[in-house]
Amino acid sequence: MPDALDATPYDALLLLSFGGPEGPDDVVPFLENVTRGRGIPKERLKEVGQHYFLFGGVSPINDQNRALLDALRKDFAEHGLNLPVYWGNRNWSPYLTDTLREMVADGRRHILVLATSAYASYSGCRQYRENLADALATLEAEGLQLPKIDKLRHYFNHPGFVEPMIDGVLRSLEDLPKDVRAGAHIAFTTHSIPTSAADASGPVETHGEGGAYVEQHLDVAQLIADAVRERTGVDHPWRLVYQSRSGAPHIPWLEPDICDHLEERHAAGVPAVVMAPIGFVSDHMEVLYDLDTEAEAKAEELGLPVRRSATVGADPRFAAAVRELITERAALERGQDVTPCALGALGASHNLCPVGCCPARAPRPAAAGADSPYA
Repeated sequence: MPDALDATPYDALLLLSFGGPEGPDDVVPFLENVTRGRGIPKERLKEVGQHYFLFGGVSPINDQNRALLDALRKDFAEHGLNLPVYWGNRNWSPYLTDTLREMVADGRRHILVLATSAYASYSGCRQYRENLADALATLEAEGLQLPKIDKLRHYFNHPGFVEPMIDGVLRSLEDLPKDVRAGAHIAFTTHSIPTSAADASGPVETHGEGGAYVEQHLDVAQLIADAVRERTGVDHPWRLVYQSRSGAPHIPWLEPDICDHLEERHAAGVPAVVMAPIGFVSDHMEVLYDLDTEAEAKAEELGLPVRRSATVGADPRFAAAVRELITERAALERGQDVTPCALGALGASHNLCPVGCCPARAPRPAAAGADSPYA
């Protein structure tokens, strides 16, 4: 048996994710949850949900989270980390509030949260923290004892997140025809967000245009490109591009879009492209539709060979990274000296989101940060 790892003071891990429909009848109710408060008509939601209906109304994200749960539990057991793992979603079953209620009933009093988003931004971090605050407010209204909740730091540059993506790009390059492989361009993709939200993810004065959101993605892209060059001897050109834009067309979002980028690279004479979705933890709907469906259709129209590399998903190295992040944070909470594990130029992210971090237009309470109303 392995020596026990110390997770004190934590007594549970919560995997917190977005959620997704698991059948055609779930699609519109799911989108109503996602867009609650925006007044979007049901008929419009049916139009928006067409890409789900193309896949039988089933988002792959829930099965991918189940696979990650299995990988985490297996890794924890193999390495002596006695920490139960729960799962809750923002927008579909199992709902976050229900899961927290279950955790309280099980006697969990100090919970660590792993969000399925690796980078800093409102939608990738603070919105999850706002959901946690909403859930805690509900439990408080029910008279339940509230647990203390902390959130694991951004893990975009942890080796266990980066290394599986390096391997994915290498496999995709190897899968290209030999006559176009050496000249292949790498398009690192992530979710587009409004430029104002990107700038608010970290001060532009410190992080540059696009704030911490863009800077962190650029750092990961550079890490992968450097590793590919070292392992193949080929210096592939690359660019950070964006996908999955939504919202009003008059509001500026991060660009270029992946399909526009494929057109531009084809016109420039690039012989092939590897699309590497570094902004996503798993191959969920936005990867399957925006890349595997729309972007690949654009590439076929252009006659441009493309490959799409895998996301991290339930890779054992990612499960190991989560274990390391847990023991790192637990040691810090116990007052021990810890050297955080991080690659690249930016170093480890903060453990406690500062006051005003990634603000929304309308301020809302957010848990698991320096400005949390739940100490």
